[in-house]
Amino acid sequence: MELSMLLDYAGDPRRAADEAAALEAAGLDAVWVAEAWGFDSPTIMGYLAARTERMKIGSAILNVYSRTPALIAQTAAGLDAMSGGRALLGLGASGPQVIEGWHGRPYDRPLGRTRETVDLCRRIWRRETIDNHGITDMPLPLEKGGRHGKPLKILTRPERPAIPVYIASLGPANVALTAEVADGWLPTLFLPEKASAVWGSALAEGAAKRSAELGPLQTVAGGLLAIGEDAAAVRDLARPQIALYVGGMGAVGKNFYNDLAVAYGYGKEAREIQELYLAGRKRDAAAAVPEEFCELMTLCGPEGYVRERIEAFREAGVTMLNVTPVGPEPARIIETVRNWL
Repeated sequence: MELSMLLDYAGDPRRAADEAAALEAAGLDAVWVAEAWGFDSPTIMGYLAARTERMKIGSAILNVYSRTPALIAQTAAGLDAMSGGRALLGLGASGPQVIEGWHGRPYDRPLGRTRETVDLCRRIWRRETIDNHGITDMPLPLEKGGRHGKPLKILTRPERPAIPVYIASLGPANVALTAEVADGWLPTLFLPEKASAVWGSALAEGAAKRSAELGPLQTVAGGLLAIGEDAAAVRDLARPQIALYVGGMGAVGKNFYNDLAVAYGYGKEAREIQELYLAGRKRDAAAAVPEEFCELMTLCGPEGYVRERIEAFREAGVTMLNVTPVGPEPARIIETVRNWL
């Protein structure tokens, strides 16, 4: 099992990147850089490539709407070249609130766009000459306004002909697609004890269509990490994040994270969290998050307990434990857990 962390994207990006880079020596294997509607992730990932030597650097995530598949492929190839083959491409459809509200694009055909983007990226990295006519036309045909385009292949030679592609997915159809075509899976709000009941069928459906060349599906999941006799209290720090996703990431009926909470068995609580959050009562929404939800999504407590939580994630199929160390000595925490893995 590898060890990674998600870069804090809400604060000072250079400070957060410097702190993540410093954890490389402690044993951190990878860092994931979010984008949402804040700073773009490729700029920060390039900075991390220059500040690190061994650590993998991944996007979590680049959405498949605001950049063309060719630009996504170029961005990943550029990061892979600058990092010496350490890039991980995390992709996803994001959600309609961000895609339509921030990027001004219609939120249509998320599964088709994701599948096509993965396919085109891999073809581009293999330096194929691209002649594709699906959701994306390459080149643009005459009937759609094209005049001068011709099939092209990437000008430069990628560091690797295949960069690992991870897909962020939650719904059954999208998870099945992930298990079929991706190198790895980036689930959010992952509860290891409940994951199989929610996603087991979808993962099996996708795995049945999976090419043997891809190897086993890698899974990245985890949560807040704190070790100590009084560390259980740190779980409460997860409440605002859970409330944000379950309550605020989308309108009523259009929130994938709320749907996930319902699937986990927290239907009543999910409705309450969403009502409170959308009414502007964010603190009350956080307080309404079930204690069990906080506990299962985190790794906070005495040493023996944290080791049990690690095994729960491992048994649920997690191959890269993605943590946020909490405490005055994050390097010591990372080093300790890395030795356990």
